Formats: sequence, structure tokens, C-alpha cells
Amino acid sequence: MTMANIAPSALAALTRVRCQIFQTAYNPASIRTGAKYLRKRLRGPSMMKYYPPYEQLSLAKLMKQYPEWDVVDEDEQIRLRDLDQRKKRGKGAPKKAKSMEDSRRSKRKR
Repeated sequence: MTMANIAPSALAALTRVRCQIFQTAYNPASIRTGAKYLRKRLRGPSMMKYYPPYEQLSLAKLMKQYPEWDVVDEDEQIRLRDLDQRKKRGKGAPKKAKSMEDSRRSKRKR
């Protein structure tokens, strides 16, 4: 029996059964599905292994790690000074409520 004698419908049925057995996608119209790229191995994990772990170096971390060094974080000093100035003008963060009676939400009428 040659290939010319086999009916196309029998070949299609054979292909459908083969796809069920081997758990592949049955795509008789050869439509692009992207299955090739979905089966492909992901690049992310190997790229993460290639590059060293990212740790952002900051002055605060250095100060915490080496307290014997007398290092001054000028940006933090400026931030704290500005915060004090805002608090003196009444522009700071509101005080935290100690109990439900102190809370503004509980005073609201519903």
C-alpha cells in the first residue's frame, strides 16, 4: 500500500490520535500558535545565575554595618532638619490616635 492510496481523512484521523497520545497540539490548518516559544526553555533563571546578586550600596547600610566609623549622612541630616522645621510650622504628620476616642474617624457621624 502506498501513500497515494491512503485517504486524507484517514491521515487526519491518524494525526489527531497521534496528538492525543503524545500530548501535542492538533493543528491541521497550520495556524501560528506560538507553541514553539512556549515550549522553549526560559532565559530568566540562567541570566539570574550569570549576574551577581544586586545589592544597592548605601551610606545607611555602611553606617549600620560599621558603627565604629564616624560617618555622617548629610542627606539624612538635611531631611531631619527640614522635618523639624515643618513640624514647628504645624505642617508635620498628624499625631497617631492612642485610642478609638482620640480617632477622627470615630468622631464622624454616619
